[in-house]
Amino acid sequence: MAELQPVFAAIGVLVASTLAGVAQEATVRVGMVRSISSVATLTAIDKGYFKEAGIKVVTEDIDTSANMLALLAQNQLQIIEGGISAGYFNALEKGLPITIVMDRVSSPLGHNLMLRPDLKEQVRELKQLKGKILASNGVGSVSTYELGKMLETEGLSISEIDVKVFPFTQMAIAFANRAIDAAIVIPPFTSLFLSKGQAVAFKDPDDLVNPRPLTIAVNMVNTDWAKANRDLVRNYYVAYLRGVRDYCQAYHGGANRVELIERALHSGAETRRELLTEYPWPARSPNGRVNIESMLDMQAWYTRNKFSTAQLPTDRLVDTSHIDYAVQKLGPFELASKDSKLSGCR
Repeated sequence: MAELQPVFAAIGVLVASTLAGVAQEATVRVGMVRSISSVATLTAIDKGYFKEAGIKVVTEDIDTSANMLALLAQNQLQIIEGGISAGYFNALEKGLPITIVMDRVSSPLGHNLMLRPDLKEQVRELKQLKGKILASNGVGSVSTYELGKMLETEGLSISEIDVKVFPFTQMAIAFANRAIDAAIVIPPFTSLFLSKGQAVAFKDPDDLVNPRPLTIAVNMVNTDWAKANRDLVRNYYVAYLRGVRDYCQAYHGGANRVELIERALHSGAETRRELLTEYPWPARSPNGRVNIESMLDMQAWYTRNKFSTAQLPTDRLVDTSHIDYAVQKLGPFELASKDSKLSGCR
């Protein structure tokens, strides 16, 4: 029996070490608006990038980031992924402990200001939309910002049209019922509406909205939690950026594209296979970069059009320190598909 004691001792040390490792694993709660872009986070989870960093990520589905800012500020969620809105700037003005860390969707956006088909011959210029009913997915959403900026290129303001709020999933019905004349539409709905003849392409925000690139969806963090857990947050973004770069390789048709498509379908991030195989994916930066000039312009536009009264400095709008650390750790992004003609995700 005595000769077995060293074996038992060794097993005990191994078990204790394993339990200690589990005990030290930090939990990070992440709220996500489910979309194709979610696959970056899901990949980092499934491939063990977070686990390697000692992090357990618990995801929660959210409808819009605007509705979850309070939960982020209360640290019920430590991180949220979703769109930018006037609500973000309003929350900062109230002093809530939140900030943008990195991009989630950036130019090229694949958005389009689409017309009801019967208006194709009648409306040829943006200024002809004056007094007409245009749909956006939210009054203070980034889509409304895009719409307003496009109208301004022909001397029209957002106040000179009738903006109605419709979810993207309801816009086709609104077009069919003539409840709207035009709408700002995002992928995959742009391609769907075109293929089914439910709307016609009119103007592309990527051609008209400056400054570019435009970041429309982001990753936000609770700043109090981040300050108290600097190393954890840094490790989180190193692991997360690995998932983002996997996404970018797949975006350009890399060898892992099928893997990410299956992950998106299995997770429910997207349920329609044809949208993942036949249509462009949302672009994003493999280095997580947010165009600060674009953020400042967005803030100014929301203020000018009375969606917000915020006038905050750059360092309050975006904190790049965590993603700067991640990029330094991972080094430059190397695109595997050198012959890809797609812009974005580079």
